[in-house]
Amino acid sequence: MFRKSLLLTIFSVLFFASCEDKQSSSEKSAQPTPEELQQQRKKDSIQQARDSILKVRKAEIKRANVKTEFEKNDMYPIAQEELMPTLRKYGKEHPETRVRIKTEFGNIDVELYRDTPLHRANFIMLAKNDYFNNTFFHRVAPGFVIQGGNADNQITADNRGDVGNYLIPSEYEAGHQHSYGAFSAAKYAEQNVSKASSPFEFFIVMAKDGTPHLNNDHTVFGRVISGMDVAEKISQVTTGDSEWPVDNVEMDIEVLN
Repeated sequence: MFRKSLLLTIFSVLFFASCEDKQSSSEKSAQPTPEELQQQRKKDSIQQARDSILKVRKAEIKRANVKTEFEKNDMYPIAQEELMPTLRKYGKEHPETRVRIKTEFGNIDVELYRDTPLHRANFIMLAKNDYFNNTFFHRVAPGFVIQGGNADNQITADNRGDVGNYLIPSEYEAGHQHSYGAFSAAKYAEQNVSKASSPFEFFIVMAKDGTPHLNNDHTVFGRVISGMDVAEKISQVTTGDSEWPVDNVEMDIEVLN
């Protein structure tokens, strides 16, 4: 009886040990080989690349589905030869003359002049398409001007390409002067004998006595009606050698009425 019991115990031990061994062996066989690990890493890398491409593509599709005023009016990108009739048409359909420049320092309200119709229409058009919302006051010259409408980001470069490569004919014959608070158009100095304006950049005159040497050279197409104290704060920010603020002064521009 003892022998039978002993044999039964030994058999049981061997049976369970054998099961454990088989389980251990199964677990070992489930471990991936170095080749399998390499293949899996490759698959993971490909999947990550696909996910990244898909994310970018979804963003492009989302952007493409957002209809802008340009697309609604079949006006974008704008070619130089079609600029004047395009802006005149847009100006008639969008008569607003007041805009608000919103910054971390506060708001600056600007009235745009009707007797500079091309500049007014262009500015309203860009503002309604949110162009300025990705830009900065990128030049600060205390006692002279603060200039906005540019940025060192890809979005601004893309937006400029989308809008078109054109210049606005000068309208300084309207007679508006570069007095304190004047809202004027920047221009490119090189090969610009007609003194045409940049469609994207503007400046506010900060000189208390004005900047009369800019008259008949740049087009004044508006004036600050509220917020020169905010402009003064911006004019005092720290800048680098190129007059670009060390800390970007971002803006949003809203069309009021």
